[in-house]
Amino acid sequence: VQVRARWVDGTRVIGKVREFDPITIDEPPALGGEDQGPTPVELLLLALGSCQEIVYAAYAEQLGIQLDAIEIELTGTLDLRGFLGIDPSVRPGFRRIEARVRLVSPEPESRLRELADLVERFCPVQDMLTNPVPIRISLAIERPTQTSAA
Repeated sequence: VQVRARWVDGTRVIGKVREFDPITIDEPPALGGEDQGPTPVELLLLALGSCQEIVYAAYAEQLGIQLDAIEIELTGTLDLRGFLGIDPSVRPGFRRIEARVRLVSPEPESRLRELADLVERFCPVQDMLTNPVPIRISLAIERPTQTSAA
């Protein structure tokens, strides 16, 4: 899995995933942005929710569980003092993520709870957020090219 992010200006970044249309990522004006697109942390919540829904659908089909609708609303608790470097004791990321899952189904509650347990166990994004994943960053520094005035 590979994506590419390219800074445009201010807090605006263009994200590229495979051959899909580019995604504009930005911050709201209160954080110095122009609100041209979702923030990185909003996309993280969206990645978690959409991954959970995909896993719900996949395991429901595998187990023969009828689902008429799946909707997940996620809320992340973020303390901006950490992100802005105001208080070094406050982490810059989410302190907590809460997910509210709504399933519409004629199935017994016990089967739906079993399905929910499988989603918690096998959702890749949830796994990556719950268990530390090593991140290796390599830095390439380039100097601007100079054009000579003739």
